[in-house]
Amino acid sequence: MPRPLYTLIRSIYRHREVWKPMAFPQHFLDELVSRSDILDVVSSYVALTKKGSNYFGLCPFHNEKTGSFSVAPDKQMYHCFGCGNGGGVFKFIMEIENLSFPDAVRFLAKRANMDVPEDTASREEGRRRQRVLALNKDAARWYYQNLSRPEGAAAAEYLNRRRIRRKTAMDFGLGASLDSWDSLLTAMLDKGYTKSELLAAGLVVQNQKGRLYDKFRNRLMFPVLDVRGDVVAFGGRVLDKSEPKYMNTTETIVYSKRRNLYGIHLAKKTKRPNIILCEGNIDVITLHQAGFDNAVASMGTALTVEQTRLLSRYTKELVLCYDNDSAGQMATQKNIDLLKNSEFTVRVLQLPRRLADGEYVKQDVDDYIKFQGPAAFASLLSGSAKQLDYRMDAVAAKYDLTEQDGKIAYSNEICQLIASIPNAVEREVYAGRAAEKAGISQEAVLLEVNRLRGRKRGQEKRALQKEALNVRALHQPRAQALRYTDEPSAAAEEGVVHLLLADPSLARRCGGLREEDFSAPWLGKVYRLLLEAQREGRTATLDSLSGSCAPEEIGRLAEVMQRPASMARAEKAMDDYIRVIERAAEKRRESADPLRAAVERSKEKKGYGGKRND
Repeated sequence: MPRPLYTLIRSIYRHREVWKPMAFPQHFLDELVSRSDILDVVSSYVALTKKGSNYFGLCPFHNEKTGSFSVAPDKQMYHCFGCGNGGGVFKFIMEIENLSFPDAVRFLAKRANMDVPEDTASREEGRRRQRVLALNKDAARWYYQNLSRPEGAAAAEYLNRRRIRRKTAMDFGLGASLDSWDSLLTAMLDKGYTKSELLAAGLVVQNQKGRLYDKFRNRLMFPVLDVRGDVVAFGGRVLDKSEPKYMNTTETIVYSKRRNLYGIHLAKKTKRPNIILCEGNIDVITLHQAGFDNAVASMGTALTVEQTRLLSRYTKELVLCYDNDSAGQMATQKNIDLLKNSEFTVRVLQLPRRLADGEYVKQDVDDYIKFQGPAAFASLLSGSAKQLDYRMDAVAAKYDLTEQDGKIAYSNEICQLIASIPNAVEREVYAGRAAEKAGISQEAVLLEVNRLRGRKRGQEKRALQKEALNVRALHQPRAQALRYTDEPSAAAEEGVVHLLLADPSLARRCGGLREEDFSAPWLGKVYRLLLEAQREGRTATLDSLSGSCAPEEIGRLAEVMQRPASMARAEKAMDDYIRVIERAAEKRRESADPLRAAVERSKEKKGYGGKRND
């Protein structure tokens, strides 16, 4: 392969998650599934109520008040009609425990008291993960021990200045990286770890000459623990004036930034009714030390969907507590936008500015706890504003309400905000507040709000009508990676797969239908796997496909399996589906070969040698 192309491919795959199949003996997976009843497994995470033949509860993967999450014991699958997440027991564990497929298999095997017969590749993958986790743990211990050494005095002094007690430092595993190019590298090599393992963990970096050196040098070190308590990454803060001020582990085999929250391994145990989302690691540490054991940080200012799913397992109320500077306000608003359609109760804790040397300066959580104390913070926490109140105040702060132009601009924006409130009583209350603030009548505000809501309803109706007419869009999977290029053929391909999963004996009707006839390669792959299972006398399920299919593919199959299928007409339906697929495949082949297509058109025009009409 030419070098530039190789470099391009490598760079692409470096910056995206690539799903790789992991081989386990099929008989082992079948046995594991038989011992891992999906109703039993899901019930340990979700409260379910039986309705008909299925069970329903609140979806653990998105926030909702009305249960749209279903478990079908007869099909051994789950599906959420709200967010579309679905699959078998393997995919459920992958999603709920934030695990890869091999790790989900190992998780369920441990639960079922089964030994995992792994092939060489699987064992090697698992070994690499365990080695990186062990390396991270030893590195964290080494960093912590440096706090007691003369070389780590700068980090210890920094903790003293920030009034972080020794016990707190121990609870969070805080440590010090030394002002050296290779002290960690040497220490870990002496413990038996290899250079490739240190690179895989992101603890060392390699320069252009191939020389390795410590990534973190002369920094206060923050080990990042996942929800299970494993050290998966590190953050480091400089102890001098060098840049960058903060440095974090890049993505590794054990760490994904968007799936982890700093402090979640401790906050998940809280008895408090909410979780406080802070901006930085020090804020989390200070709050825990002050008795607020429900604080976490999102490893930066941007909250991710994956992090909200993780949080939803432990709380239904979030308190956003960012710095009261412009960056903090932007982060707060961004997170409110992300959470506005969720079922989280969202509150915003605004830290007041502090008077220092005759000027009011911004405060972060750490500052406020030190200067005002835990009791004052608890008072702020209990009075934290609802996200809507925060947004109302933010809009008002943008305009001069003593001027006519300011009143008009404020009224236009605030009416847009009030119009988005679904509850009529709340709309009236907030309309009254806005009217009072702007010095106008409540009736005028409500009139504009109702006009905006009417316009929005009209837009939504037209959008629904347009979507209803767009048959192609209705057949498209939610996952972008699975988007279809030939929707009519793909719909038939999904029909074939659906019928084969429901009744494997229908494989006898498939005749000469080939995998390459499928317009969607992933559906062709599923078709082949189902035929192989039928030939080998195995029962094909979503779980039996999980080792060979990506999570998003399993999710789409679960969605397909939810559709009604009349098995009384299954044979005719199968024949119809096959006819559609084969005709579409023939057209694609003709378009790929213009000369052949021209010959075929000539034959049809002259009335000989053409396709038969069936």
